[in-house]
Amino acid sequence: MFCLFPGLPLLPFLVYLLAALLPAAILLHYVYQQDTIEKEPAGLLWSLLAMGCLAALCAGLLEALGDFLLRRVISTTGPVYIVLLAFLVVAAVEEGAKLFFLRLRSWNDPAFNYRFDGVVYAVFVSLGFAAYENVQYIVNYGLSIALPRALLAIPGHMSFSIFMGVYYGRARLQTNLGDRAGARRSLRAGFLYAVFLHGFYDSCTMVATTLSTIIFLVFILLMFALAYHTLKREAETDAPIVPPAPPYDPTLPL
Repeated sequence: MFCLFPGLPLLPFLVYLLAALLPAAILLHYVYQQDTIEKEPAGLLWSLLAMGCLAALCAGLLEALGDFLLRRVISTTGPVYIVLLAFLVVAAVEEGAKLFFLRLRSWNDPAFNYRFDGVVYAVFVSLGFAAYENVQYIVNYGLSIALPRALLAIPGHMSFSIFMGVYYGRARLQTNLGDRAGARRSLRAGFLYAVFLHGFYDSCTMVATTLSTIIFLVFILLMFALAYHTLKREAETDAPIVPPAPPYDPTLPL
C-alpha cells in the first residue's frame, strides 16, 4: 500500500491527518463567522494559513538553534532552563515567526480595512502554524495525543493569536492615522502578550509537577474565557480603518 511516511500506510495516515486538522478547521470556521461586517477574501485567508505553515518551519529551525545556544550557557537540569527555554526560545521564536509572516502577507493588503480583520488574520496564521505542528505530533506520537492537543494546544494557539490580533488591528489603524509611535507600541504589546501567554503555558507543561499542573488548569480556564470574551467584544465593536492604508513599511520595528 502507498506510504506517505515510512511504516504509515495511506488509510491510517488519512485518519491521523483528519484528527490533526479537524480541531483547527472548527476553530477557524468559528472565528470566520464572527467577522460579520465584511468577510475576508478566501485567497487571502488560504495564504495566511500557508504563512502559518511556513512560520512553523522557520520556527523549528530557530528553536533548535536557540536551544543549542541556551544549553551552552546554562545547566539543563534545573527549572531555570525550562522557564528560559519556554519563554525565550519556544514562545518568543514561535510568536515572532507568526507575527513576521502575518505582517509580511497582510499589513498592506487592501482587504485589511476593519480593525477586527487583524484578529482574523492573526488567528488564521496561528492556526495554520498549529495545524502543521499538530500533524507532526500525531504522525510521530499517535492518536493518543489527538484529544489533549485538540482541547488544549490548538485552542491555546488561537488564544495567543487573539490578543496579538487585537493589537495588530490597532497598530494598522494607528499607522493610518499617522501615529507611528503608537503603532510600534501596539505591535510590541501584541507580541509580548502572546509570548507571555505562550511561555507560561509551555512552562507549566514542561515543569510537569502537581503544582504546575494545577496552575496550568486554572491558567487555561482563565485564558480561554478571556480570549472568548475578547473575541466577541472585538467583533461587536468592529470599526473601519481609515484613512486608506499607506504602503507597507518594512522598517517599522516591533
